[in-house]
Amino acid sequence: MITSIINQKGGTGKTTTTVNLGSVLATKRKKVLVIDLDPQGNLSYSLGINDFEFTVGNILDGSKSINEITVQREGMMIVPTDQRLSKFEFHNQKGSSEYLLKNALEKENSFDHVLIDCPPSLSLLTINALSASDNVLIPIQLDVFSIQGLEQIISTIEEVKQKHNNNLEISGALPVLVDGRKKLTSEVQDYVRDNFDITLFKNKIRTNVKAAEAPSFGESVVSYSPSSNSAKDYVSFANEFLKVIKK
Repeated sequence: MITSIINQKGGTGKTTTTVNLGSVLATKRKKVLVIDLDPQGNLSYSLGINDFEFTVGNILDGSKSINEITVQREGMMIVPTDQRLSKFEFHNQKGSSEYLLKNALEKENSFDHVLIDCPPSLSLLTINALSASDNVLIPIQLDVFSIQGLEQIISTIEEVKQKHNNNLEISGALPVLVDGRKKLTSEVQDYVRDNFDITLFKNKIRTNVKAAEAPSFGESVVSYSPSSNSAKDYVSFANEFLKVIKK
C-alpha cells in the first residue's frame, strides 16, 4: 500500500504525520518504507539522518535502487533527501518523467506500507508521488485557510487521477495541531464534514510541545515521548488508518 501524505500549504504537520504514522506501523511489525520527497529534507532531519551520500534523486534518475540508499530508523527504512533534489525539476520536464518514482517502486515489493512525504507545492515531484500511490492522506489544520487549501488539494488529486493514475483514492483528511478549546475548531470540522466528499478521520492530533521537541532529538514523538498526547493520538490514528485503507 503506497500512501502520499500531501498538503500544498506548509506547516500543516505533514512531515510529523509521515514520521509518526510510519513509526507506529513499524511497531505493529509492518515492513515500512518512508520516502522523503521534499527537497527541504525535513523528514530526514527529523529522524537524525544528516550524513548520507545518496538521495531519492538517485532513485529517480535510475543510478541507485531503493535498497542501495535506505537508512534504518525506528524499524522503518528511510529514503533520505536534501536540497540536491531541487535540481530534479529542472532536468526532467520531458517524456514520462511523471512515472519515475512509480517505476522504481514497482521493482520493490517487499514492503507492507510505503509512505511518501510530499513537498508543499504542486510540482513534478508531487505528481510523481501521486502517480505512484494507491491513496492520499491529507493532514489539515482546522482553520479557515485550510478550507481553501483543501479545495485545491482535492482538485489536484482529481486532475492527477484523470491523467496519470485512475486508481488513486483519498483515504481521508487528518485534523492536526488541534486545540479543542477553540470554538473555530469544531466549526471548521463540521464544515469539512458537511461540504467535502472525503473521510474526516475521527481521531485528531492535539497540539503538544513534545511533538515540536522530538525532531531536535532525531526521533518521532512516538519514540521520544510515548506517553504524550501527540504520541497517543498518532497510535489511535494509525489504528483507524489501517481500518480505513482495508475497506
